[in-house]
Amino acid sequence: MNFRGIRSSKFRHVYGSPAKKDKWFENIRISRNAHDSNYCAVNPKFLGLVVEVGGGGSFVVLQLEKTGRVDHNVYKVSGHSGPVLDIKWNPFNDNIIASASEDSTVKLWYIPDGGLNADLREPLINLLGHRRKVGILEWHPTAENILVSAGYDHVIIVWDITRGVQVSRIDVHTDTIYSMSFNRSGSYLATTCKDKLLRVLDPRTGKVVSQGNSHQGNKAAKVVYLGDTGTLFTTGFSKFSDREIAVWKEDDLSAPLRIDSVDSSSGVLIPFYDNDTKMVYVAGKGDGNVRYYEIISEQPYICYLSQFISGAPQKGFGVMPKRGVEVNNCEIFRFFKLHATKDVVEPISMIVPRKSDIFQQDIYPETLAPIPALTASEWISGKNSAPVLLSLKTASKTRTFKPVVYKPSENAIVTSERNNDKKFMFLLEETKPDYRPLSERKESKPSPQIDHRPYGAETYQKAGVDYSRPKRLDTPDGVSEKDMKTSLNLGTKFQEVQKKWSGGSLKTTELELELDYIYKTSLISGSNSVKTLSSRFDYKDNKEQEEEQDELKKLLNKQQRQITNLKTQVEKKDQRILELEEQVKILSRNPTPLGTPVSAPLNALHSLAEIKDIGDSSA
Repeated sequence: MNFRGIRSSKFRHVYGSPAKKDKWFENIRISRNAHDSNYCAVNPKFLGLVVEVGGGGSFVVLQLEKTGRVDHNVYKVSGHSGPVLDIKWNPFNDNIIASASEDSTVKLWYIPDGGLNADLREPLINLLGHRRKVGILEWHPTAENILVSAGYDHVIIVWDITRGVQVSRIDVHTDTIYSMSFNRSGSYLATTCKDKLLRVLDPRTGKVVSQGNSHQGNKAAKVVYLGDTGTLFTTGFSKFSDREIAVWKEDDLSAPLRIDSVDSSSGVLIPFYDNDTKMVYVAGKGDGNVRYYEIISEQPYICYLSQFISGAPQKGFGVMPKRGVEVNNCEIFRFFKLHATKDVVEPISMIVPRKSDIFQQDIYPETLAPIPALTASEWISGKNSAPVLLSLKTASKTRTFKPVVYKPSENAIVTSERNNDKKFMFLLEETKPDYRPLSERKESKPSPQIDHRPYGAETYQKAGVDYSRPKRLDTPDGVSEKDMKTSLNLGTKFQEVQKKWSGGSLKTTELELELDYIYKTSLISGSNSVKTLSSRFDYKDNKEQEEEQDELKKLLNKQQRQITNLKTQVEKKDQRILELEEQVKILSRNPTPLGTPVSAPLNALHSLAEIKDIGDSSA
C-alpha cells in the first residue's frame, strides 16, 4: 500500500558496505596533484592508480585479485615526462589503458593479462596534438577505438587511435574545460567550462548544438549525461559558494529543470551515473560521505535516497563497470575509494538488501557489453547506434581477451582474437600427422604461429637470443616427442578411431581409411571446424552414438568398396589405352597398302604417312 507523500522505490534502502581490510590495496603512494581528477580507473581485470614519483609521471596497474600490501618497488608505467593527470580503460578491451599528462601528450598502453613484469616505458601509440597539458580523457561508449581528450589549450580532440589521427578538433571553448560526458549512443558530447557555460556539442563536426549558463560559482562544475533520457546532471557552486546539483534538458539549456543546494563545503562534487538503476552517486573531494539520488522522468526529477558516511576523507573514486559486480550479493555499484590522508584504496559496495541470494532480475537489467556497436569508420561517416547489451544472469564477471600488436608498416594497432587463433593453430598442427618411419620422412615445415607480443616479432628478434622451447633430453637429435609418438603409433587418435570402429581390432582391412579424410578440417570454417573435430572423437557409450557409429562404419565400408571398383575400372581403361597406343605405333611403322579397307582413324594415319613420304622425297 502506497501512502500519500511516500514514493515507492526498490532502491530506497540501498546501503554502502566497505570491504574488509584484507581486500584493501595498501602502501600505494597516491598522487598529491591538485588536479580535479579521480586518479583511478578500474575494470574487471585491473586497477590503475596514478602515483607520486620523483620525476616525470607514472601510474601502477594492479590485478584485482592481488589485494593487500603492495610492494614498494612495484612495476610502473613510466613513459610520460610530466605528471599523469587522468587515466581511462578502454571499455571494449580490458588490456588497453589511455593516459593524459602535463607533457601535452596522450599515450596508449597494452597491459598483459598477468600484469607487468618490468617497468613499461614504450607505449602502443603516442597521440600528439595539444599545445598544453591534457587533463581529461573520455572513451566513446559505442564506437571502437574513438578517444576524446581535452587540454588546457581549451581544445577538445577526437582521436582514431588505430591510426593515431585526429577525427575532429573542437575549438569553441574560451577557458579551461572542467568535464566531458557522452550520451548513451555517443552522438552528443556535453561539457562544462570555466566560462560558466554548459554546452552540448556534436563531436564529429564540433558544432554547438545548445548552450546555456551553468552554475555561477568560481570553482569547477561537473556534468554527466543521464543515459538516453535526453537530460544532463550537473554539480557546481552558486554565487555564494554553496554546492549545487541540477538537472537540465539537452535541447534547452536556458534554465535547469531542477536545481538544489547541497551544503556549504568547499570540495568539488563529482557525479557518477548508473543507467541500469537510474541512480546518481555524488562524491565530494575531501568529504567522507557519498550521497546517492534516483532520477525520474517527471517532477521533482531528483529524489534523494540516502548517503554512505565514513570518517576518512576521499581524494578520488574509481568505478567498476556493471559487468564486474557481484550479482549474488545484490551489489549494484562498486567504488574504489582513494583515501586522502592514507596510502590506501578501499573498495565500497552499494547493495540492495534482499533475503534471497538468487539472481534478482528487477535490479539487474541488461547492461553494457564489452562489444562495440560500431567501427571507428562507421561512426566517423555519421552512423549512430545503441550500445550492445548483455545479461548479468549469464555474463557476470565478463572480461575481454584481445591482444594487440602495433604494426609500424601499417602505422596501426591490430587486434586479434586469442581464443580463435589458438583453436585454429591447434587444428592446423594436430590434423596433419605423419605415420611413416622417420627414415622415410621429408623435413617438415614448422606450422604457422601468431605473434601476440605487444610490439610484434621484429622488436624481439635480437641476435644471440634463442626463444625456442627447450628440447627434452630423452629424445634423439632432430626428433621431437610428437614425432616419436606418431612414428611408433602409440596412443594416437587414429589408433583410437580404428579400435572403436573395428571393435577393438587394428587388423580390419575394410577400415584402412585415408588419414586426410579422417582429419580433414578447414581453418576458414571457424568454430564449426572445432565442433566437428571435437564431436568426431567423442566416445560417450550410449546407444544412440553406437548406432550412429555403426551406420558411419557401413557407409565408410561402402564408399571404400566403391573406390576400389572405380580404381579397378580405371586400371582396365589404362591397360586398354596402352594396347591401342601400341597398335597405332605398329600401323604408323607399317603403312597399309592402297585399296585395303581400313577405318577412318587408320586412313588418317595412312594419309599422314603418305604426306611424310612425299615431303622426304621432295627434300
